[in-house]
This record gives sequence, C-alpha cells and structure tokens, in this order.
Amino acid sequence: MNSFSALMKEFGDRFNTFRFPASPASLYQPNDYFLSLGGKRIRPVLCLLSNQMFGTLSEDAYNTAAAIELFHNFSLIHDDIMDKADLRRGKETVHKKYGANTAILSGDVMLIRAYELLATINPDKLPAILSLFNQTAKEVCEGQQLDMDFESRTTVALDEYLQMIGLKTSVLIAASLEMGAILNNASEEDRQHLYNFGLNLGIAFQIQDDYLDAFGDPAKFGKTVGGDIKQNKKTFLLIYALEHAIGDDKIKLQELLNTDNEDKVASVLAIYKSCKADLWTKELIEKYRTYAMESLAAVKIKEEDKSPLHELAAYLIQREY
Repeated sequence: MNSFSALMKEFGDRFNTFRFPASPASLYQPNDYFLSLGGKRIRPVLCLLSNQMFGTLSEDAYNTAAAIELFHNFSLIHDDIMDKADLRRGKETVHKKYGANTAILSGDVMLIRAYELLATINPDKLPAILSLFNQTAKEVCEGQQLDMDFESRTTVALDEYLQMIGLKTSVLIAASLEMGAILNNASEEDRQHLYNFGLNLGIAFQIQDDYLDAFGDPAKFGKTVGGDIKQNKKTFLLIYALEHAIGDDKIKLQELLNTDNEDKVASVLAIYKSCKADLWTKELIEKYRTYAMESLAAVKIKEEDKSPLHELAAYLIQREY
C-alpha cells in the first residue's frame, strides 16, 4: 500500500513529463508553462489512493488522475482571467504572460486533452467515469459563478457560502476519490462514503483557509495576514461576524467594510474575537473534519488500507490554529 506522500511524488514525477504538441507553439506553450509552475497535485493523488484501496493501481487510474489534474489546471487558467490575477504560484498567470485570448484557448484545449485521456480507459468503466466527471465539471462552474455573484452582494448567508465552496472546491476532491474507486469495482456504498469523505474534508480545508488568512502565522503558513479582510472577501468569519456582532462592533464593522484604513485588519480581527467568530470557526473546521472521518470509517475495507487517507487528512487539516 503506497503512502499518500509516496504517491504524490510518483504522480508528480510522471505528470511533470506531460507535454502538449509542439505546434502551434502559440497555443500549446502557455499550457506547458502553466503546468511547469507545479502545485500539490492533491486531487489526482486522491484518485490513485482510492484506486489502490480496492485493488492494484492501474494505468486507467493514472490516466484518469492526469485528466483530473488537467481539468483542475484548466479551471485555474480561466479563474485567473476572471479574477484579473497577475500571479499564480508566484509566477505570471497565463493571461498576463500571453494575453487573455490565448489563455482562453489554451485553457479550452487543456480541457479537451483531459477528455482524450479519459477516452483511453476501460470501456466498461467509461460511462460511469464520464457521468461523474461531467457532473463535477458543471458543479465547479456553478460554484465559480456563485462566487462571482457574491462579490456584488452586501450579504451572503452561511448556507449559501457552504454551497458555493462545496461546488467550487469540494466536489472535485470528492469525485477524484470516487473515480479511483469506480475503476477498481468498489461497491456503490463504499463509493458514496469516499465521496462524502472528500466533500466534507474539502469544506473543512476551505474553512481552515479562511481562518488562517485572518489568524494564521505568516511564517508558518506562508500567508500575509488579513488579505481577505482587505478585499472585503465574504468568508466564514465575516459572514458570522455580520450576523453576530452587536452594538458598536456591528456599526464599526459596517464602517470598516467601506474603508481602507491602515488599521482595518487589526480592527476587524478585534471584532471577530469580540463576537467569538474565531472560536466558532475552529469548531466548524472540527465539525466537518469529524463528518469526513466518520465517512472514511464507514468504508468496508481493512483499517490499515485507509492509512494513506488518514495521512492526507492530517496533511490538509493542520489542527494547529
């Protein structure tokens, strides 16, 4: 049984040799450039992890994993265009380096290449894999649209935000796990448990990301504290504070959302602590982490065969807030 870290290295080594055609270079070079920027490759490794839980790792699993990673990178290229982002992983985004029109086309052809890889897998498994892949792709687009819609709204309910991150972030994590299981004939019940494990783990991870942006140690987590606050980004913390801050704190929070003062981050953080948004967020992380681990526990295989997914959960959810 390969560990999470071992499979991450193995997949990274294989995927780093992936290349697009040489011509036309103006279309394909941007994709090779973007893939060269790296990334954690968590989603494709999840596909491999779940595949090996139910049998021998197959070439179909590697091709499906590569398709998942190509889809993920395609979505990032287009997200960067929509967000007008200049940097991705510390380097120029594709649209910044090559222009928006080329970035759109390069992203499109990356998605097409993902489907070409899926077309190589066992025909008996292809309908189920394609159905799940297509449903997930639509849901990721729905999540991105909701995220953009929220930018122009003054208020967003917690349930709406949970739905958005579930679609934008968690469904691809969940589907990656289920696809690997499908390829090795896992039962419908075990597939659903793995899907729920990924869905809840992804939500816990995003809540943690919101928390660390506000309260994390910059030296440890590689983030500048308060980036979301400066952008008035609707996070779990802000949504909770808007609903639960009282008196002067509630008035001041609304004022801070309309200013860009030097002390904005410190002032908002003080309000978060005053209404206990920080403690509530920690509890929410643990709630969804627990949901995830309960789903993993329900998968009917040997406990030792689940150890790579326990390793993954520990990697994603630091539990050192």
